[in-house]
Amino acid sequence: MSSTASSFQALGRLLRYARGYRRRILAATLCSILNKLFDIAPEILIGVAIDVVVNQEESFVAGLGFTTAEQQILVLGVLTFFIWAGESLFEYLFQILWRNLAQRLQADLRQDAYEHAQRLDMGFFESRSSGQLVATMNDDVNQLERFLDGGANAMIQVAVTVVAVGAVFFVLSPLIALLAFTPIPLIVWGAFYFQRKAGPLYADVRERVGELSSRLSNNLAGIATIKSFTAEAREAERLKAASEAYVAANRRAIRLSSAFIPVIRMAILTGFLATFTVGGMMALSGELNVGAYGVLVFLTQRLLWPLTGLAQVIDLFERAMASTRRILDLIATPIRVRDEATEALAAPVRGAVAFEAVSFRYDEGGAGVQGIDLAVPAGHTLALVGATGSGKSTLIKLLLRFHDPDAGRVTVDGQPIDAVSLASLRGAIGLVSQDVYLFEGTVRDNIAYGRPDAPEAEIVEAARTAEAWDFIQALPQGLDTAVGERGVRLSGGQRQRLSLARALLKDPPILVLDEATSAVDNETEAAIQRSLARIGHGRTVIMIAHRLSTIVHADAIAVIEAGRVVERGTHAELLARDGRYAAQWRVQTGEVEAAIATSD
Repeated sequence: MSSTASSFQALGRLLRYARGYRRRILAATLCSILNKLFDIAPEILIGVAIDVVVNQEESFVAGLGFTTAEQQILVLGVLTFFIWAGESLFEYLFQILWRNLAQRLQADLRQDAYEHAQRLDMGFFESRSSGQLVATMNDDVNQLERFLDGGANAMIQVAVTVVAVGAVFFVLSPLIALLAFTPIPLIVWGAFYFQRKAGPLYADVRERVGELSSRLSNNLAGIATIKSFTAEAREAERLKAASEAYVAANRRAIRLSSAFIPVIRMAILTGFLATFTVGGMMALSGELNVGAYGVLVFLTQRLLWPLTGLAQVIDLFERAMASTRRILDLIATPIRVRDEATEALAAPVRGAVAFEAVSFRYDEGGAGVQGIDLAVPAGHTLALVGATGSGKSTLIKLLLRFHDPDAGRVTVDGQPIDAVSLASLRGAIGLVSQDVYLFEGTVRDNIAYGRPDAPEAEIVEAARTAEAWDFIQALPQGLDTAVGERGVRLSGGQRQRLSLARALLKDPPILVLDEATSAVDNETEAAIQRSLARIGHGRTVIMIAHRLSTIVHADAIAVIEAGRVVERGTHAELLARDGRYAAQWRVQTGEVEAAIATSD
């Protein structure tokens, strides 16, 4: 598809999206048209004034009933005042309307893009960089705003200028009109030629912006790692390379846009000279009124000079349409995990979980699960054990409906989870992840994230249960201490305990612990284990653990390997079976090392 077709297709998509703003767009367009008509009128009045001075009682204005030259000049003065006032009024109105429209539309686009992104499955986020998404929702939306602020009005006014001035020309002198309009096809062809060439260049510019944003976002998020490996110089060079790629992409677009005006200026000169010389000869020979000649000379510049602005207008247009495509493509991304059910989990939720012949594989062909059959009775604890990448976390993602299985089904209390609303399903599950994410704000904000209206007594109790209250009391402002971005002001163990407290305050019937004690010391781990023993009563708990000492009291343990359940049973049963679980237990408890030491 050509760039021109692609850009106008993007414009069509934008107009369909903005159909709710139709009245505002029409009002802004009308004000732009009226402003340009009033803007052109003074050049016509100058010609009329020249006609008054030269012909006086025989002038055009005299034919309207104003016989003396003085009356005619006064009439023209009054008209000039109202024309300039009208031009100023409508300029104020179109600027207000277009700018407010730009602000409203960019805010709604960003909000819609974000809300749509929130509904997409986790596979979407796993396959895209956060920097690209931030660039789309922020920089691309702002690029569209810049076009609506000035570019849309400029395009409308160029069109009005050509039509209105062309009409005046053909009324006064069809011959000069033809001569003056001769360069216009060349100018328009040049503008569309520029657009066709510029489209891919600006698409590349937008791509480079996304890559640069992604690099900045990743580096700032990983600043501790960069410092620990003394990789500042290397990362600065990588950022410089991304920045230079953006500069180079812009340079190619700028080189093309800068060549447009000088070429078009010569075409404009041709039209102006034709009007100036041929019109002058006709005025001298009496074929053309002197006042009309003045109007034509002034209007020629009004007609042709704005066309030089086509380069900047199309520049803005192409940048905006490249951004529009990215924004609307994001909004049009299909939602694979659809939240269409209105039914809720039957109350009270007991928390019985079952995976029935569940299979799932990631799009990239990575690890998944195959034919998983697992049942967790309500109030029981299931531990999932296996090597990294074996499929343990995939089961948790399927339970939370971050993905839907390719085959089989997952049920809670016998209800298929795709038959209940996501709010009902996820409201019944508390997740404590290995990769703890704290939001910028206070300790209180993060614990109460799932229940913002929770009373302080319950927040404190959740913190106590998670063995977090002692360290919270030692913080400078206690619960009101700011945790910093992603909880950077807290240790890994403190962040994990806050994450546990956050899940406990939610008080879910199903608690999922994904390596919940991986970042804590032995003493804290023991404390958290005591807490889990208390909170596990009457609650279904699904645990992923590499430290087998943390799951010895689980009601059932499932060993997963390459996406399949290869062993299941209690701790004692699996040890007696002397299989994979028993071998791993011996490694972790030191029996293997002891045997090696004895043989040595």
